Order: sequence, then C-alpha cells, then structure tokens
Amino acid sequence: MFNINICRDVRVKLRKFTDYFKGFEKIEAVRELFGENTEKVLQNLKVEFHSRRGYMGVSNDDGHLSVSARYMRDGDEKDLYLDVIHELVHVKQFLNGIELHDGRFRYIDRPTEIEAYSHAVKRREELG
Repeated sequence: MFNINICRDVRVKLRKFTDYFKGFEKIEAVRELFGENTEKVLQNLKVEFHSRRGYMGVSNDDGHLSVSARYMRDGDEKDLYLDVIHELVHVKQFLNGIELHDGRFRYIDRPTEIEAYSHAVKRREELG
C-alpha cells in the first residue's frame, strides 16, 4: 500500500533473575516456596525491566517477572525485597497452573493476591 515493510517479529529482551537478584536462593521465605527446586526455578526465571511507572508483576503468559526500572533504581530496599517475595509466590502459582489475573475477582479479593500478600506480610513482620 505505501511500499513499506514493517518487521513485526519483535521480542522483549528478558534477562536472568539471578543476575539482578542475588542470594534469594538462600532465603528461607523463597526456599519455603520452591523447596529443593529453588535454585533451578530462580536460575530459569527471567526478568524484564520496563520504563512504565509501577512496581513489579508476573506475566500470566510465561511467568516472567516484570519490574519498573525506576522502582528498581529508586525503590526502598525493604520494599523491593518484600515485593520480590510477593511476586515469587505468583511465580509458584503460575508454575502450578493457577490463573494469576482471574477477572472474576477484584484485585484485592483474588485468592492469588491474598496468598502472596500473606507470605510477604509474614516476612515483613520478621524484618521488624
């Protein structure tokens, strides 16, 4: 039509979780989630940094972690830690075949969110 060619085969570059989040395989809260598979799960987990505002999330398509580059750079270290713990619960849920973004529920009422927040709150209490 306009004598143009648009390459539509684009891919988001995913990076290794363990390149950016080191030592999480040793944390009891993470080991509780994945048990003897902890190292394998974290080594295979990918992370995508994006420029949008926000915090973190897990892709319902392939289970990778999505993190705001701004939050990663400027976020409070405790908040980052707790958010990673929260999101790793979602990674486990994804690996178990659970729908993360079930539209039948409001965000705060989703069973997946209740479980993830419960796990993170327990860790927050441990931090004091």
